[in-house]
Amino acid sequence: MNYQQALDFLFPLNRFGMKPGLERIGRLLDSLDNPHRHECLVVHVAGTNGKGTVAAAVASVFMQAGKRVGLYTSPHLVSFTERIRVDGRQIPEDAVASVVSGLKPHVEEIGATFFETTTAMAFEYFRREQVEVMVLETGMGGRLDATNVVDPAYVIIPSISLDHTRWLGESVAEIAVEKAGVIKEGARVFTAVDDPQALPVLQERARRVGASLHHMNDEMKASVERESLGELVFDLETMCRFYEGLRAPVTGAFHVSNIALAAAVAEHAGVSAEDIRHGLAAMRSTGYRARLEVVTGDPCTVLLDVSHNPAGIEKSVDVLCSLLDGSRHRSVLLGLADDKDAAQVVRLLKRFSDRFLVVDLPVERGMPADRLAAICRANGVEAEVCATAADALAVIRREASNDDIVLVTGSFYLAGDILKTLDGG
Repeated sequence: MNYQQALDFLFPLNRFGMKPGLERIGRLLDSLDNPHRHECLVVHVAGTNGKGTVAAAVASVFMQAGKRVGLYTSPHLVSFTERIRVDGRQIPEDAVASVVSGLKPHVEEIGATFFETTTAMAFEYFRREQVEVMVLETGMGGRLDATNVVDPAYVIIPSISLDHTRWLGESVAEIAVEKAGVIKEGARVFTAVDDPQALPVLQERARRVGASLHHMNDEMKASVERESLGELVFDLETMCRFYEGLRAPVTGAFHVSNIALAAAVAEHAGVSAEDIRHGLAAMRSTGYRARLEVVTGDPCTVLLDVSHNPAGIEKSVDVLCSLLDGSRHRSVLLGLADDKDAAQVVRLLKRFSDRFLVVDLPVERGMPADRLAAICRANGVEAEVCATAADALAVIRREASNDDIVLVTGSFYLAGDILKTLDGG
């Protein structure tokens, strides 16, 4: 089996959809002699928004400290190999082919889903590479997420808000129960969650299983020195140290809590202040992208953002409205999954611009662009339907001037399509 054959086997597994539960992933890992149990430090990242930022920051800091680090995130933007990295390097295509070849008969027998299979692949590749630290981002939820087969030393939960309500519950409290399921006996839990419906759930879960819970508001103080597109500079005081002028390649002061949680975990694990400082500054070495990233300036400024629920999009809009000159012409390129609160997303983005281009997402559960356009118009927003992200980008380039700003948001899949288009793919 070569790489393309491996992908041809993997991607059709999406037809099984989302099937929460740990029985299938358990059987799949048994067939590999349980690679997730190889001796290493495990950092498990769960929550709603900020998971990818936290995971990248943690991985980068431990890499700076000289550790061999495995990082598992999802979804990918352009290449499947982005999901599984060791020391910032994507899994080689021949390694994908090798691991999938070994897994294929077991996947077919068990009926494993795409995410379960890729999670097993990550564990197997990390064992082969003998990583010393595994940083794992949950896919959705936590309690029944395929990554939740590990016994982590550290759990990080940056935020909890409404998302994936079809699967996780209709209230923040119900969703918190699912997210809290990653908290295990003996784990050290670091969180910035302050929602009164969610925080007590985390506290009770930690108490019940014998985990220690560290809350950012109680143990850390942060103050922003400066923020701009692509860089955040802030001071951080923990229980042990004071860090002056920490820099991270992120846009928005709301990321302070995410970065602070990563720093606190690394500090607790014995990483030096210098390595924490340099690791945070080098976050992009982990493949961290598309969080309000400026991806092109020709002929206009395009900001690529993977925010995909109201809570995340609201933060992005707040930041952009505070940082950008209000006189510049703005537009939005939007695509959403069909389980999102599209009306609320549109109302939030309307603060940034009242001119939208909307597209279909290249996935089965994408919201049809025609329906999304109708929701835009019902909320007082002009919306133009484009067949593809490439078509939308062509419209933008044809009509834009050098001072224009375009926000691409709503989905990892849309961000990936834009990157492929820009790269000529």
